[in-house]
Amino acid sequence: MREYLVDAQDVLEEVGTSELEGLGAGVADQRLQQNGPNKLKEAKKDPLWKRFFSQMADPMIIMLLIAALISALEGFYKGSADFADVIIILFVVILNSVLGVVQESKAEEALAALQEMAAATSKVIRDGTQVVVPSSELVVGDVVILEAGDSVPADCRILESASMKIEEAALTGESVPVTKHAHTIALEEGADDVPLGDRKNMCYMGSTVVFGRGRAVVVATGMDTEMGKIADALAKAEDGQTPLQIKLSELSRILTILVIAVSVVVFLTGFFKYGTGFLGNMNLMLSTFMIAVSLAVAAIPEGLVAVVTIVLSIGVTKMSQQNAIIRKLSAVETLGSTQIICSDKTGTLTQNKMTVVDHFTNNTTAHIRTMALASDAKWDAAQKNAVGEPTEAALVADAAQAGFTTELLSASRPRVGEAPFDSGRKMMSVVVRGEDGFMQHTKGGPDVVLARCTKYLTADGVVDMTDELRAQIMESNKAMADKALRVMASARRDWGADKPNDFSPENLEHDLTFVGLSGMIDPVRPEVKAAVAEAKSAGIRVVMITGDHIDTAVAIAKELGIISERTQAISGADLDRISDEELAQTIGNYGVYARVQPEHKVRIVDAWKKQNKIVGMTGDGVNDAPSIKRADIGIGMGITGTDVTKNVADMVLADDNFATIIGAVEEGRRIYDNIRKCIQFLLSSNLAEVISVFIASLIGFTILEPTHLLWINLITDSLPALAMATEDAEPGIMKRKPRDAKDGIFSNGMGLDTIVQGAIIATLTLVSYFIGHWYEYGTLDISQVLSNPSAGMEGMTMAFLTLSMVEMFHSLNMRSRRQSIFTLKKQNLWLWGAFAMALLLTFVVIETPLSAAFGFAEIGFEEYITAMLLAASIIPIVELEKLIMRAVDKDNR
Repeated sequence: MREYLVDAQDVLEEVGTSELEGLGAGVADQRLQQNGPNKLKEAKKDPLWKRFFSQMADPMIIMLLIAALISALEGFYKGSADFADVIIILFVVILNSVLGVVQESKAEEALAALQEMAAATSKVIRDGTQVVVPSSELVVGDVVILEAGDSVPADCRILESASMKIEEAALTGESVPVTKHAHTIALEEGADDVPLGDRKNMCYMGSTVVFGRGRAVVVATGMDTEMGKIADALAKAEDGQTPLQIKLSELSRILTILVIAVSVVVFLTGFFKYGTGFLGNMNLMLSTFMIAVSLAVAAIPEGLVAVVTIVLSIGVTKMSQQNAIIRKLSAVETLGSTQIICSDKTGTLTQNKMTVVDHFTNNTTAHIRTMALASDAKWDAAQKNAVGEPTEAALVADAAQAGFTTELLSASRPRVGEAPFDSGRKMMSVVVRGEDGFMQHTKGGPDVVLARCTKYLTADGVVDMTDELRAQIMESNKAMADKALRVMASARRDWGADKPNDFSPENLEHDLTFVGLSGMIDPVRPEVKAAVAEAKSAGIRVVMITGDHIDTAVAIAKELGIISERTQAISGADLDRISDEELAQTIGNYGVYARVQPEHKVRIVDAWKKQNKIVGMTGDGVNDAPSIKRADIGIGMGITGTDVTKNVADMVLADDNFATIIGAVEEGRRIYDNIRKCIQFLLSSNLAEVISVFIASLIGFTILEPTHLLWINLITDSLPALAMATEDAEPGIMKRKPRDAKDGIFSNGMGLDTIVQGAIIATLTLVSYFIGHWYEYGTLDISQVLSNPSAGMEGMTMAFLTLSMVEMFHSLNMRSRRQSIFTLKKQNLWLWGAFAMALLLTFVVIETPLSAAFGFAEIGFEEYITAMLLAASIIPIVELEKLIMRAVDKDNR
């Protein structure tokens, strides 16, 4: 039943209750037992152990665990009790899982916050008597008493309203409290339903009464309320993978296939080399197996997952210092690829504070003083803001800025009587006592106030109202309304020395003198216009989604540069007439969505995602929560935002500043750039290891042991990779278009760079081995190594030294993928520190007793210098490659 479309008496009959008697206690208890409490369902919580192990479902983590198993098997094969490799890998896996559990937000937090928003107790009519009951015990049919300050405990059909206004911004996005009534609402011609924000005879769970009083009958409780529908959508929504997570999963699959393929090739090589005797020779098979182990270890970038996690964590810390609180690590890189930002208007693009911005009057002092005197809001001198109903607060603040605070006005012109505001006549009048006698001050809608005016206050005094003056006033009223301003009119009446003996509206509100008009609006945040312009230059489209009237939304959007024409705006009612398929095709035509409901926001986000766009959604109200969770990057407001929004958001703005989003986008792009550099750096190293080990195995000698490869992957490679996280953003980073969601992790030439650089590093490593062999035997003939597996240690030591140090020199190359390192003005001190640490650790593992555990030979000074020169040669070689690629790649990305 759509209660807002039928008479209140029909609703009472439908739910089986009486307006005056309410429900009987017995009936209420029966319904409570039958339908359950007026509470939102709690999400099923996963135990901690399940959350922990769910972090290990990532393919890269699984590969690391396989590497640990392989290392353990190697230990058993060699009869060695040293399981340091296994311990290192397990430490990396556990660290990653712990970080994931700590950072990830959970749906039950959002639902818990939704529950906290419900009123603790409610005033209801039971058996003809007003009683106070826990809100959780409300049932359909309960008649609820509502007063200013009360939270609405359930979805209700209003039975009686005495100037009752309800704040619904958190649910509908409406920036101004809605005046409620008990009348039946008629459908507009051609409409199928009434938007949530226009259901003036309904009130909903989670909203707040800010003015007046009323009586309403409960028609929905718990999960059947509009709030419950939002909670249900949150519970059912699934978190999708971020672009980086998808690309890393693809990378894991590629590496898995590579490991399997190379291992099969190694075994087939052994079979063809030794014939059928290969299968019967266990030692030969185990030896071949260990070569496959080496290749597997070489192919898996053991430090990649930990490096990416830590790089993101560093970015989280930096963003928090810039008022962007990241609740999910993955949100950092998603921000950098955001293409669409769907922004709520109220409280996000605007200040969520009605402000007077325009006047039409011949006597500004008299006008603003009348507006303040005819208001019930109060000026708080300590906080320097007005407290009360938003419209009246705006008028009182306007007067206070001119020096007329409510305290001063009350002292000099005390109120002696009033005709309170009524939604029927849309006016309010007060009578005050001043030095010259009694004066009446009236405010209200321009049309109703002007209809009661017979005089007009000019700069020279009071004159008779004429048709020409009325037309002039209404023209000014229209000019303000065309700018989406909410217009209020002021008038007064001089009673002289005699106080009115009747303060009824009929006695007071006639023969008035028109004083002026005030236009007010929820103004845009001053920093937002520049932020929207910067977003445009970065290729990011900003879309406004609001519950406000379309005229207001269009005016704000035009001011911010979000749209240029009204045709780019659409209402929720019109949106309902468009199918999901049509919306997905025409979504690019619209920049403003007005009078929308929560389900509309989800549709809009989904339509953009169908266009393969990375979508961000900002908001502060409960109504924003489902779409925030559905978006690729959900952004909540930290100050004005509800707990629900904060708990489902990926990022929370501590300062509610839209401009902070753009700063976070720039930081996200910088971090993603650095992550790609890390990935290219690590994979080129791993590819070099695979090539080196594979070529060596084909020839028949061992260039590096699995332990050597793990040391390089987890220690020597990881230090510079982490230092890369601190690299500054490259010039012009916010002039680029966002990367395409379909772009692979190796896009823009990164795949070619990785292969070329990996091959170069492998070549340098192999050359170093052969030079080491020449130093040891005086010849390049490696028959000695082939006949004696324990030989060739100097070549292996030099290969290890070169591979370790070439990565350090290569990390300097990776400060920029395309620009010459000699053009970078600022040095990365962390990278130089990592360079020094890696050099020290490499020296320790070669020149201390640890060398025996690694099977290294003692090498001389000349061999050291030769290995270091080979390693350093990667810089001029890659500089030449960059020069060539800059000529080809005009994007310089």
